Amino acid sequence: MNSAAVAASNKGQRTGGLLRRLFGRAREGVDALPMHLPVHLGGAGVTQTRAEPVRVLGFDQALLWVTVALLAWGLVMVYSASIAIGDNPRFARANYQETYFLVRHSVSLVVAFVAALLAFQVPMRNWERAAPWLFIAALLLLVAVLIPHVGRSVNGARRWIPLGITNFQPSELAKLAMVMYAASYMVRKMEIKERFFRAVLPMGIAVVIVGMLLLAEPDMGAFMVIAVIAMGILFLGGVNARMFFVISALVVAAFAMMVASSPWRRERIFAYLDPWSETNALGKGYQLSHSLIAIGRGEIFGVGLGGSVEKLHWLPEAHTDFLLAVIGEEFGLVGVLTVIVLFLWMTRRIMHIGRQAIALDRVFSGLVAQGVGVWIGFQTFINMGVNLGALPTKGLTLPLMSYGGSAIIMNLVALAVVLRIDYENRVLMRGGRV
Repeated sequence: MNSAAVAASNKGQRTGGLLRRLFGRAREGVDALPMHLPVHLGGAGVTQTRAEPVRVLGFDQALLWVTVALLAWGLVMVYSASIAIGDNPRFARANYQETYFLVRHSVSLVVAFVAALLAFQVPMRNWERAAPWLFIAALLLLVAVLIPHVGRSVNGARRWIPLGITNFQPSELAKLAMVMYAASYMVRKMEIKERFFRAVLPMGIAVVIVGMLLLAEPDMGAFMVIAVIAMGILFLGGVNARMFFVISALVVAAFAMMVASSPWRRERIFAYLDPWSETNALGKGYQLSHSLIAIGRGEIFGVGLGGSVEKLHWLPEAHTDFLLAVIGEEFGLVGVLTVIVLFLWMTRRIMHIGRQAIALDRVFSGLVAQGVGVWIGFQTFINMGVNLGALPTKGLTLPLMSYGGSAIIMNLVALAVVLRIDYENRVLMRGGRV
């Protein structure tokens, strides 16, 4: 190696050593700095806290756990309300065991959880494409239930399709189908939503068709829920307020005419106004009067789980329509208020998820979530009002808690769709794609 190369090599080594010493001192200086740098705001010294990793949950876990809590409490109460049903003379021929409704309700919960998990996997764009077909399927099932030897009649009402080990109630599917279809309809009609005949009238015709099929069963309670779902989505979708009030007036007038033209519905109204008269207390007001007795016995803290007397063959349908009365008797005012607060929080949270989706320019998803909120909130309000004597008796179950396989399955599928909407909202807010 010549002298020039040796000189260049020595110079490079000296330069590299100098740079390493400089960087080493700089690193020591950085390491010597405090981990919590002081920040002065308005003359006050504030110490910076240590950075924590940001954890973004995949979906609303609070909503999930409130749902699980209501389902678990409902399972316990269904067992408590139906444990003595085997001794009831009405069911002597059926030879029901004390765990009959508990086992069937548990199976429904398992099926509902599986259906909810599957529904959660479906992207909302697929739900939007399938919405009209889901609505048509619901209409076909509502027609099928009215066909003799296809639909099953119980207590004069033909509302169920027997499926061997269980019965399916098409009106529950119709509620979910109406949520999807009305949301899809409003998205498609967004540009002409201010025109009554082009935007609102076709939706009104769809509701009338569903209503005629439901009233033929008859199931006026389900028709009320579906009508309110459709009206709520129209209003939330931006239909003119004046037009909305006209629609509301027409719906109220239609329900008033149905009550006026039906003697047994009129009797229910009179029984509601005076449930303690001798005629009503032993007739159409029998359920209401015993529901009020059960809630009155509960007082503040209740008689204790399993201690209800009214469920012992006094209060009919204690495990379905009047489950809240049993809760009031066994858990008192505290139990009833707890149920009210849980459903109020759930409805408010669902509506918030819907508003969040609309803010992200996902109108269909937002209207679906808010439609589910209207569905759960309104049906809960009607059931609680009936149990507490604030509304006339109407056969609507308490969502998520009352016995009923079809209702539980559709409620959980609807809530799974809401969780899916929340999941997609979070993905978009993190900059992802759905």
